Amino acid sequence: MKLAFSSNAYVKCTIEETIARIAAMGYGALELLADVPHAWPAGLLEKQKQAIRDCLARHAMAISNVNAFMMNAVADPRHPYWHPSWIEPDKHYRAIRREHTKRALRLAAEFGAPSIQTEPGGPLEVGQSWAQAAAVFYDEIMPCVEVAEQCGVDLLIEPEPGLLIERFQQYLEFSDRVRSPRLGLNFDIGHAYCVGEDPEKWIGVMARHTRHYHIEDIAATREHRHLIPGEGAIDFAAVLREIARTGYQGWITVELYPYVDHPDAAGRKAKEFLEHVWRNVPVKTAETHGGPSAGPDTPEA
Repeated sequence: MKLAFSSNAYVKCTIEETIARIAAMGYGALELLADVPHAWPAGLLEKQKQAIRDCLARHAMAISNVNAFMMNAVADPRHPYWHPSWIEPDKHYRAIRREHTKRALRLAAEFGAPSIQTEPGGPLEVGQSWAQAAAVFYDEIMPCVEVAEQCGVDLLIEPEPGLLIERFQQYLEFSDRVRSPRLGLNFDIGHAYCVGEDPEKWIGVMARHTRHYHIEDIAATREHRHLIPGEGAIDFAAVLREIARTGYQGWITVELYPYVDHPDAAGRKAKEFLEHVWRNVPVKTAETHGGPSAGPDTPEA
């Protein structure tokens, strides 16, 4: 199991300090926040990029993924992460999200990161149907898909509770329309649990689409609030067993952005818990499957 930690828990720190602190916890990689104060692509100078490269090298750290979901730099008062969305009524405002995504893809290529993840469309506007919003999302994201193909970087959609794509069947419907080898899934374990799709039932089904995992715990209420793994209701033994069963070899990034006041403590606790669970996972099952499970289109209820 290759554990990384997302830098979005360290928004009170510089990126250099963040890299050092995540490395000190024993993580092998970090997810780079393509946003203020770490690596907002539109304002990142070459000397700043080089400073990040040097710091990563100094601490022997890799980048698991580039987080292009959050856009705090825009400072939209409605929500700091979701707006501007892919499906804003104003095409000029949508363009901010689109161009940011292109820049994040190019930044990932410069840093040698395998992927970026993005918002799954955004919140529906009043009176807007799912089909209408999905059509707008498609039109806006396709230029970014072209950039992803040119850069050799995966563009990952992250289903999110309350947004356009929040369930896996919606992701499958949308990805079937895009049909690009560079479009993939950022499988967020907690988000799946929030919408009633217990992750252990979907990991195998979605394995051929999954290029990266986010992992966090969620309370039994299924309220969308990220908790340290082990402090909520998710069955992590089942989750890690199913990930092992698919033969997944990529990064699993712990995402605990609510813990900005004590990110080190949260990160250490998460790592200790997940590694303890992992030691008891029957990883030999990956050998028997030899790769992603074929599985049905949907898990049985």
